Amino acid sequence: MIAQRFISTAADWLGEGRRVVAATLVETDGSSPLELGATMLVDDTGRIDGSVTGGCVEGALVEEAEEVLAGGAARVRRYGISDAQAMGVGLTCGGIVHVLVRELAEHELAPLEAVREAIAGGRPAARATVVDGPHAGATLTLVDGEVVEPLGESEHVDLAVDRDARGCLAHGMTMLRRYGSDGEVMGSDLRVFIHAFVAPPAMVIFGAIDFSAAVAALAKTLGYHVTICDARQRFAEGARFAVADEVAVAWPAQHLEGRELGPRDVVLVFTHDPKFDEQALAAALETGCGYIGALGSRTTHEDRLRRLGESGIPASELSRISSPCGLDIGARSPEETAVSIMAEVIARFSNRPGLPLDETDGPIHSRPALPRELA
Repeated sequence: MIAQRFISTAADWLGEGRRVVAATLVETDGSSPLELGATMLVDDTGRIDGSVTGGCVEGALVEEAEEVLAGGAARVRRYGISDAQAMGVGLTCGGIVHVLVRELAEHELAPLEAVREAIAGGRPAARATVVDGPHAGATLTLVDGEVVEPLGESEHVDLAVDRDARGCLAHGMTMLRRYGSDGEVMGSDLRVFIHAFVAPPAMVIFGAIDFSAAVAALAKTLGYHVTICDARQRFAEGARFAVADEVAVAWPAQHLEGRELGPRDVVLVFTHDPKFDEQALAAALETGCGYIGALGSRTTHEDRLRRLGESGIPASELSRISSPCGLDIGARSPEETAVSIMAEVIARFSNRPGLPLDETDGPIHSRPALPRELA
């Protein structure tokens, strides 16, 4: 279940005075149908909401939840999902999943409500849960950089988990971390699952054209908060741009001035006019956004790079620009071009080559590389 729904449902059920067990996917070996953090809830009236694998092991997890409700301790269960099982419920891959099954404590209601409010407001929040050991199920909650629920392990462990939770929020990553008994990052005595709830990544598209509307529509389904920006008000007023979260009338440098963009964010330049697109690209290069793309022919881009270089932008920075942007799939229409561009964005952020799967080997779903401070 998506983060908002899991947090909201858990808070609602606890608020009703129900006992609630959460089964959460905390680790995978090989491929997994759903992402880390996928959660199924079971309450003491028999209600079930959410999913961990899309149907492969949910029946077994309901039995585990009922045992916990009967007084059993928190536990981690390991399930191997065969390809046959996965295909039986409409999935495409098997693997091994590790699921933490624990009862939510009454005192977690306030932290859950704080996280729900943060998510609704687009503000960052994280929950860290001890997976095993005598304090299995203990949680730390961060909202807006403030600890609203301490973990309660040793001082050193609390500090280490707090630091890593902040790192996960900064990079939008959810993961299982291992620590030594005194919080050493190289240890393996204690496992803690850190679930980051972050604002959606931003996409800024410069140029109010048909391609912008098509990319905005697809990007929205992939979870982006999309802004279309054009300095020409008459162009920006088109009804087709209502699909975006925001339509701004401004010059590119004006729009990006003071705006914080990070490694999960995207800037696309579709203006086809040097006085707009070169200003937009120069302004985008001053941000920390993870992907900068521009439409245009190879000749157009070579001329653009020459002029940007003459303006003083070093070649190392200009190499961040992908142009012509998109994967080579023969796209022609705005909608096909949107697929091409978003496919390249996904591949870039996943550090994958964008080749047909039958021309590659190794895992279909690779694990993302850890940021340096979390490695």
